[in-house]
Amino acid sequence: MDTENKYFDRELSWLSFNRLVLEQTKDKSLPLFERIKFCAIYDSNLDEFYRIRVAYYQSLIEIPKKSIKKLEYSPKSVLSNIKKEVTKQLAEFENIFYNQIIPELDEAGIELWQNQQLTNEHTELLKEYFSKEVLPEIQPVLLSSSGAVMPFLKDNVIYLAIKIHKKNRPPEYKSNYAVIQVPSGVLGRFVMLPNLNGKFLYMFLEDVIRMHLYMIFPGYRIEKTYSIKLSRNADLMIEDEFSGNLLNKLKKSLKQRKTGMPARFMYDRQMTDDVKNVLQLAFNLSEKDFFPVGKYLNFSDLFFFKNPLSPKYELKPFKQLNHPVIDKYTSIFEAADEQDLLLHFPYQTYDYVLRFFHESAIDPEIDEIKTTQYRVATNSAVVNALIAAAGNGKDVTVFVEVKARFDEENNIAVADKMKKAGINVIASIPGLKVHAKAALAIKNSSKKGKKKSYAFLSTGNFNEKTATQYADEGFFTSDKNITKDLEKLFMYLENPIETFNFKHVLVPGFNMLPVLKEKIKREISYAKSGKKAQLIFKLNGIGDKEIIDLFYEAGTQGVQTDMIIRGICKLRPNMPFSKNINITRIVDRFLEHSRIYVFYNLGNWEVYLSSSDFLTRNLRRRIEVAFPIYDKSLINEIITILEFQLRDNTKAKLLDKNINNIDKKTGKKKYRSQQDIYKYLEKKYKI
Repeated sequence: MDTENKYFDRELSWLSFNRLVLEQTKDKSLPLFERIKFCAIYDSNLDEFYRIRVAYYQSLIEIPKKSIKKLEYSPKSVLSNIKKEVTKQLAEFENIFYNQIIPELDEAGIELWQNQQLTNEHTELLKEYFSKEVLPEIQPVLLSSSGAVMPFLKDNVIYLAIKIHKKNRPPEYKSNYAVIQVPSGVLGRFVMLPNLNGKFLYMFLEDVIRMHLYMIFPGYRIEKTYSIKLSRNADLMIEDEFSGNLLNKLKKSLKQRKTGMPARFMYDRQMTDDVKNVLQLAFNLSEKDFFPVGKYLNFSDLFFFKNPLSPKYELKPFKQLNHPVIDKYTSIFEAADEQDLLLHFPYQTYDYVLRFFHESAIDPEIDEIKTTQYRVATNSAVVNALIAAAGNGKDVTVFVEVKARFDEENNIAVADKMKKAGINVIASIPGLKVHAKAALAIKNSSKKGKKKSYAFLSTGNFNEKTATQYADEGFFTSDKNITKDLEKLFMYLENPIETFNFKHVLVPGFNMLPVLKEKIKREISYAKSGKKAQLIFKLNGIGDKEIIDLFYEAGTQGVQTDMIIRGICKLRPNMPFSKNINITRIVDRFLEHSRIYVFYNLGNWEVYLSSSDFLTRNLRRRIEVAFPIYDKSLINEIITILEFQLRDNTKAKLLDKNINNIDKKTGKKKYRSQQDIYKYLEKKYKI
């Protein structure tokens, strides 16, 4: 890598993170089905990357060269670098899946069919299954070698491309070509069969179809069959529009997503040139769209590959912890009256959050509820509680961010449902994405005759499903300093032309950047005067060059800077311009999702929990909330957890100056932060 380049390429840094996910698929310390889950995660991540990021760069190629010159990079060069890296990663992925995962399944007594000899019983059962279940779902489409017929390929769906030849015609006679959609969305991807040689037997649905193509094309000889898949541009490109009905535009764009321009056309690398040429003509593809892969596609379907030997070959379930302080009280509000309350998900149960919303719905003293929603669970318990609150006559206002990528349809449906229930729904602000995770329950007539508000703030979405998989922080408080700022935030969301002075919480576009800069510069001044200076930041991504340059300045001036960055990282450590900066990445059982900002401040630690990463969009074009922790015991708890993560030498890696994930140089003792955090909380909050 160029030694003068101060910033990592955004896309290559993300691919470096996904490589770390890939490494989990071959980690023999993990149970087999945990590794299979990581196969699915890796493939799902890569699919989304192509549908959004690669599609974006491909769209830039169509822009006139005069405009391209204004960019800091060449889109063609970026795409070329991406393809090189992905090609290497996919070769490794296929090697792991075919040469490690499948053989280990076989050793475990689970056979994923790969042309093994079947019994007559199996062939008869498969023929019956194909005839009754699969064949009614099959709609073959003949292709024209001239490109005269323009059929349509659905986004992210597996098809079989087939070369056929009439049986009564000589070999030199013209072949025919067809495509068939594999109906895995209807029937599932994996077909379970009676045991073979004492082992559980599964077959990919497309292999069942391959075996019975003669029934679809009677009178034809099946010459070649290949799997193909087209990923389309899924970026709706409406975030910065300021005019017109945003909701209507979004609904229209969702339909267009399904027919978007090609982002990647995956095909079996064994495919012959004649089949490839026919497909290119038939689907109006360009050479740049083609990406050769192995026999099977859509490994994200492995999420649905059931373990017949469960719980064997799986991680041992862990018991979510309660919070004994909250449990002393009959009400979340009573507990929050006494002290601030911090929760660590998924180590501690999310039930307390659901209780907060349910109590808000039924407490006669709660008059108003205000909350944001970014990604909610299907049949969300939070939404049901808000609907109940409206039914109980409470004034409920919900800001629903309908532009949350890939959750747009669900969020629109949820918004419509809440509107019908009498909730005041604000469905997005044109030109602005609201990513904050905040809720307020307001008593306008408390016992003392004064208004009192209770807040729940989080680093993650109000989603009880993802709260079992994502590592996030949740916070209950009745501190007026914070609740007053949140009241201002909701006033702004209801009337975004007003301006407000936030004194405690940090909000982009108002005070977030100025306060962050001020606090980092304060650490720099301490370092310059020979005093201890330290910064700890945990983020999902960092890409804003102005804030990165400030970290570079801090590091070179002697501020010890430790960062835990999950994904995108444009900050390049271990260079002369980035001294004293360490970047840690952790990929383990739970997805690290919390954002935490820590400033040493001469030993008077200042800690913020936040919804905001340090990408330019978060710091400058979104509504986020970073909220301070004032309770010293909670500050110590957060710092202890961060220290566990920084010392992790089992599932953590260091990011080096060449964008590689490297092992930590450690002693004999092994540390694994997610296990250590659970043990720490279990001991501290032992009931």
